[in-house]
Amino acid sequence: MDAFDVLSAGVTAGPLVAGWSVHTLWMRRRLARERLDALTGVPARELFTSFARRDLRRLERAAVLVVDLDGFKAVNDRHGHAAGDAVLVAVAGRLRRWAVSRGGSVGRLGGDEFAATAFIESPAYLPRHLSTLDVALREPVLFREKELAVGASIGSFIHAGLPRVDFTRALRRADEAMYVAKREGGGWRIATGPIPETTTTNGRRTGRPGTTPLPGGAR
Repeated sequence: MDAFDVLSAGVTAGPLVAGWSVHTLWMRRRLARERLDALTGVPARELFTSFARRDLRRLERAAVLVVDLDGFKAVNDRHGHAAGDAVLVAVAGRLRRWAVSRGGSVGRLGGDEFAATAFIESPAYLPRHLSTLDVALREPVLFREKELAVGASIGSFIHAGLPRVDFTRALRRADEAMYVAKREGGGWRIATGPIPETTTTNGRRTGRPGTTPLPGGAR
């Protein structure tokens, strides 16, 4: 093959290679979008789980949170699903700002339930951080010149240098604490103590309505 043939082959292959590069980039962006929640833009459960596991590995003191909105069904019933969507978008944005400013991640688990991780300087500071988040989440959401009331129940479990903390079990502990807060009318609660080998009662997560109350913690 002479120089002309090589040059011709390069010119011919150039657009093909460029085309494949563009296609690969497009596919990667599409996969990233598919792993994001379509409404709020925050990571969906699978992608958030990946981020959260990374956070627990790299942060010495990381809190895992579960946030469930209070009275969300009433917003949908009274003002329509567009209003409910506006609330979800606003809450996701507030939670993301809170978590990212503390070196963590945020995700939507489904429905009106979210989760987050955050670096906490000391377990003693966690109540103050949760109180700040609670105030932010309860700010009314403006929708079509109406202020929509938002409530939240927040459960948290703090990973404070514990070896080999499993994210799934830490998330369950935070979930249990969240349901205790919900039974008590909202606000926040912290799950304390070691993570037990199992956190289910008759096939349901302990802390859900109808199961054994969560011991310890604060609100």
